[in-house]
Amino acid sequence: MTVRLHWFLPTGGDGRTLVDRHAYGSNLGRETRGLRTPDIEYLAQIAKAAEQLGFEAVLTPTGTWCEDAWLTTVALAQHTERLKFLVAFRPGLLSPTLAAQMAATYQRLTHGRLLLNVVTGGDSAEQRRFGDHLDHDRRYERTDEFLSVVRGVWQGEPYDFHGAHYDVDGGLTSLPPDPVPEIFFGGSSQAAGPVVARHADVYLTWGEPPAQVKEKIDWIRSLAEREGRTVRFGIRLHTISRDSSADAWSTANRLLDDLDSDTIAAAQAALGRSESVGQRRMLELHGGSRDQLEIHPNLWAGVGLVRGGAGTALVGSHAEVADRIEEYHALGVEHFVLSGYPHLEEAYWFGEGVIPELAARGLLSPDTTYRATGRPAPLLVARGR
Repeated sequence: MTVRLHWFLPTGGDGRTLVDRHAYGSNLGRETRGLRTPDIEYLAQIAKAAEQLGFEAVLTPTGTWCEDAWLTTVALAQHTERLKFLVAFRPGLLSPTLAAQMAATYQRLTHGRLLLNVVTGGDSAEQRRFGDHLDHDRRYERTDEFLSVVRGVWQGEPYDFHGAHYDVDGGLTSLPPDPVPEIFFGGSSQAAGPVVARHADVYLTWGEPPAQVKEKIDWIRSLAEREGRTVRFGIRLHTISRDSSADAWSTANRLLDDLDSDTIAAAQAALGRSESVGQRRMLELHGGSRDQLEIHPNLWAGVGLVRGGAGTALVGSHAEVADRIEEYHALGVEHFVLSGYPHLEEAYWFGEGVIPELAARGLLSPDTTYRATGRPAPLLVARGR
């Protein structure tokens, strides 16, 4: 199992700070330095950099505060050649048969560069903006049915489904997608686990300390075994990698400079209203306090003080960040979905610093190693004892 690396497309905007145009509290409406709008020219810079540096795919978010992931990424596919797009979307906001058709069309237009990130949704207020009024557990029930229909329709024959949320007669796409997109799926609640086990190709978790990540891996693996399936694993993290550990930590601390106590308190209150168990676990890592944000060697929880979703970053020298990736990889994590502020510059810091470290350790595929470094993968010789 090699390490597979992915980057992030900031389709809600980017910048040199954790405070952005959707900031909380006293910073709301204040002009913030270094903001970058998510126009196609800037996003294309990031996508091209990710492709050049050796990342396999880029994740695009979904929700009120970002551009539509389907439309944005199919446009960016015209600016890249190999890069795949991990498109986040919310089941229940469109027909599952239509989603299956869109995915099939996408694969043909991009020559097979689509991956899917299923986001069931953990914030009822956000869901209601899209006209969705189901509660947390019923949203997972609907996602279960949704993915059953999608996979059924992809079989290439008329597909019938009659459930509590969907009633489909003869669901069909003109041609099945080729290849069938891998489905990435996150969720930490008891309602999420069985749905992951039945449908996910890759279970994606946020960057908790390794011991907690291992508990999740063991949980999902056991559920999948009961379904007769195998699920692979991925993790979502930010990165701050520099030539020295001191420089990396200085950058992390600078990101906190724009955050006053009122901004943090307002953000924590807003994030605390989320129904997402994963979001609650992110908040518990720091408790809203700036103190002791290094919750595991080189794992920093500062991002989660004001931002929802992934709240932790790998911080350190290139070798130290590679050490932490190797530590997670040893637990069974294959996919690393990474990001940093700003995303263009941090892609280069990671790509030119950490990727060669990972390649030298034999953790990357030969193709990724060659594209990232211009050199073949190292030949690893087993040693006897």
